Amino acid sequence: MSAITLTSDIGLQDYLVGTMKGILYDTVPQQLVIDISHEITPFNFPQAAYICQSAFPRFPQGCYHFILVNLLTKHEEPFLLCKHKGQYFFCANNGLLSMILNEPPEEMIQITDIGTKNTLDIVHRFATLVAELEKGSKLEELGTPVQNFEERKPLEPIIQEDHIEGQIIYIDRFENVIVNITRTFFERARKGRSFKINVMRDDYITKIHNRYTDVPAGGKIAFFNTSGYLEIAINKGNAAGLFGLKSYTQNTKSEHTHFRNQMFYQTIRIYFE
Repeated sequence: MSAITLTSDIGLQDYLVGTMKGILYDTVPQQLVIDISHEITPFNFPQAAYICQSAFPRFPQGCYHFILVNLLTKHEEPFLLCKHKGQYFFCANNGLLSMILNEPPEEMIQITDIGTKNTLDIVHRFATLVAELEKGSKLEELGTPVQNFEERKPLEPIIQEDHIEGQIIYIDRFENVIVNITRTFFERARKGRSFKINVMRDDYITKIHNRYTDVPAGGKIAFFNTSGYLEIAINKGNAAGLFGLKSYTQNTKSEHTHFRNQMFYQTIRIYFE
């Protein structure tokens, strides 16, 4: 059985998420509908990419992923439908898809026939395309070739001979901090050397653990999470608040000025010795 997943920056305060599900149940009632998240920070592409990359590979082939993030900033742009590694992705042509896939999609079409292009019309059109695909239609039969595919590069750590610097891409509800440094990248830069992770001024973590409970309550910890990214946490504590850490946003430069006197940091540096 296939499923439709929903990822958005809409939030749960208003009626939109419930109404979207009503449209889906009306248009493709046989489809299971699964929420990934509706709490993506608006305009935060690195956060959206991290959440989608962490979730989508766990789904079976044949699933449909509606990525409803930053949908309506370019009214004239068509929307995208692509098939990649057996799964289908629906999103705006805003660069986010390239950040999620990290490679060119195997098949892709553009969707231009969406009424007034409000969120509910978009979801309804996506749902009708799901219905067509479930009937056996081929992707190329449902739209036209993509003329202008916007691409964005994912945030990459800065690497120097004696250190690497990663961006904080996500802070979860427990205020654990996720950094855009994977285990593979870390080991390649480390080259077998000892290391210390600078979490705040003159405060370091010098060991990679496997789980929160490897340290006592209140102890700071670093490990690679289930998505493969470096996570910094305090067992039963609040790492982001204690260490003065803040996740990356598109307005990084202006926020650096705004928070300068509050000692917030958006990067984590790892030194090698």
